[in-house]
Parts: sequence; structure tokens; C-alpha cells
Amino acid sequence: MTEYTITMVWSAETNVWIAINDEIPIALESDSFDTLVERVRAATPELLELNGSDPRCVLRFVSDRREGVA
Repeated sequence: MTEYTITMVWSAETNVWIAINDEIPIALESDSFDTLVERVRAATPELLELNGSDPRCVLRFVSDRREGVA
């Protein structure tokens, strides 16, 4: 099973969490960390399958509270 690291970045400018992974690829945002984790978990298998990859995977979440990418 492939493991993907999802980078979770807080944007102070927009007051949202942003989840990013270029391998899947995925970029989602939410004002709630927990909601964003659930959105990523729900969207990832579908995105992987659409891109011809095995939808079974392990997701590792790494958070960064510093203002980051937008």
C-alpha cells in the first residue's frame, strides 16, 4: 500500500487550513482542521482511482501552523 504525506498548512491571511499533496494530486481547504482531514480521506481514493492509481493507501498528515501556501 502506498503512503502519502498530506501537508496541512494554516493560512492566517484567509483563516483556513489547506491540505496539499502533489502526488495524488490534492489541494483542499477548510476552516476546521478535523473537517479538512475528513474531506481529504473521502476525496483521496476517488482521485487516485481517477488517475489510474490504487485507491487503497495510507495517509499521513503533517501540520504546520505557520502561514504557508495559498
